[in-house]
Amino acid sequence: MSAAAAIFRWDGHLLEPRDDCDVLPATIEAADSWLVSDGTVLALDLHRTRFMTSIPRSSFLGLAAGEFWDDAIAAIPRDGDWFPRVELRTQLSRLHLLFRLREAPPRSRSIVLATHRGRDPRTAPRLKGPDLEAMTRLRTKAQHEGADEGVILTTEGFVAEGSTTCLAWWRGDALAIPATEIDRIDSVTLRSVLALATATGVDILYESTRLEDLDGCEVWAVNALHGIRIVTSWIDGPDVAEQPGRLDTWRRRLDALRRPLPEEK
Repeated sequence: MSAAAAIFRWDGHLLEPRDDCDVLPATIEAADSWLVSDGTVLALDLHRTRFMTSIPRSSFLGLAAGEFWDDAIAAIPRDGDWFPRVELRTQLSRLHLLFRLREAPPRSRSIVLATHRGRDPRTAPRLKGPDLEAMTRLRTKAQHEGADEGVILTTEGFVAEGSTTCLAWWRGDALAIPATEIDRIDSVTLRSVLALATATGVDILYESTRLEDLDGCEVWAVNALHGIRIVTSWIDGPDVAEQPGRLDTWRRRLDALRRPLPEEK
């Protein structure tokens, strides 16, 4: 197995290389992933917290998860671009910890969205992991429609999130995101963007927003792989806009928050 597609399973003491982890049916209970570029990463501590809080503390895995995390971080190369993922999985009625070392796919600064008009495919909308397969299918459906991502609406028609992204938009000089009562993943990257907004004196709005309310707005799609992307088009959605220079400024600010990975063991 090449380093670009390496899979490791935690045996309780160390990471064991595996070739057969997906032969037997497994359910992802929780997962987390982040971009590593030449040994630097954005908000790794927040990714760690989000993943660790999903593991039952009463289990043996809960007691050993910190060691698993440290070994996974140590296994990431300090050069090149990587998009590793940690997983808590149920397989044969047992919980397992899995680490995937993956090369980072190509990244972009813009995105085309499509509105998902079917039922909400999510079963655990505030937890990252259980709905990965469903959201992948949603993204694939959007790609068949000529978009990059599908966008989920609530039953009331409010914008919730994209299939692999969180959404934000600009109301003049204020940055808006979905209201706290709207179910979505707590995006680490979006939290970093909001921290930048607070530090630079930008007002943050929490809105229950329908598609038509976004006409003429600059809309961003945010995730760990791409950072901030500008929405250039929205199929079956609003007519979006862009303020020249704003995206590049904020992408530079976000990149400035990247920090080196902990030193290897």
